Amino acid sequence: MEPFRVHILGCGSALPTMKHLPTTQIVECRGKLFMVDCGEGAQLQMRKSSLSFTKLGHVFISHLHGDHCFGLIGMISTFGLLGRTATLNIYAPEALNEMLSKQISFFCRDLGYEVKFHAVDTYKNQIIYEDRSLTVETIPLQHRLPCCGFLFREKPTLPHIKRDMIDCYQIPVSQINNIKNGQDYMLPDGSVIPNERLVTPADPTRAYAYCSDTKYMPDLHKLLKGVTTLYHESTYGTDNLTMAEKYNHSTAQQAAMVARDAKVKQLLLGHYSSRYTDEHVLLNEARKIFKNTRLTNEMDIIDV
Repeated sequence: MEPFRVHILGCGSALPTMKHLPTTQIVECRGKLFMVDCGEGAQLQMRKSSLSFTKLGHVFISHLHGDHCFGLIGMISTFGLLGRTATLNIYAPEALNEMLSKQISFFCRDLGYEVKFHAVDTYKNQIIYEDRSLTVETIPLQHRLPCCGFLFREKPTLPHIKRDMIDCYQIPVSQINNIKNGQDYMLPDGSVIPNERLVTPADPTRAYAYCSDTKYMPDLHKLLKGVTTLYHESTYGTDNLTMAEKYNHSTAQQAAMVARDAKVKQLLLGHYSSRYTDEHVLLNEARKIFKNTRLTNEMDIIDV
């Protein structure tokens, strides 16, 4: 199967610590890199991870709290200094557009490449990016500012050719695509080889959902149908439920409830409050509800 991975560059919350950096992730899918949120230190973390700046063409910002976007202008400036020419696409709430334009005009006057802004309606569930490999759609969330998550969903691929059968029947290369698309093959003597003898099933599609800052949403699972791996913020434990409700965040237990109800295969926790020196208290709470849960940490590479 083609790589579909998540690189955790930062998994802390608003207050950086010596242990965690603010939220930043790179989604790697079929050779493309997509950044999800861009906290301080994002570009340095990319260098540490040996992730190519030139392969990053799209940045998705969930909302306009600084721990999710303070790293953006610095990264844009660095790309200019490195001589970038390819367009960088930014997907974010409309309010960022004017602020980012002013920052670019002041700090990056001779940028040398286009920064293309795409306004995101955080209140709608809709596809905002699509190519031949995947789609990216928004997941409306409930936070103190307009906020949404992002769902990266692979498109189905074609079946795999059985090379030994192709060689056995001396089927010409020109017919491979027809067979992948479901056609049988007729031999010169008129006999037909059924398609199912010539192919094996396509790889199952995978999907990654990133649920940024949000209060617990009992119906959120309905938008996560078919998701393989779910990242859900888990700023607090149940010991700080009052804080979670006050600041529109979730507890690890609530994140696990969403994962359970969505029937995902794997849950990733992150966006930890700096008050927790050991996040295993969050992990233990979540695993009581959803067993296949793991903590995220900087430099983790997670297969979707």
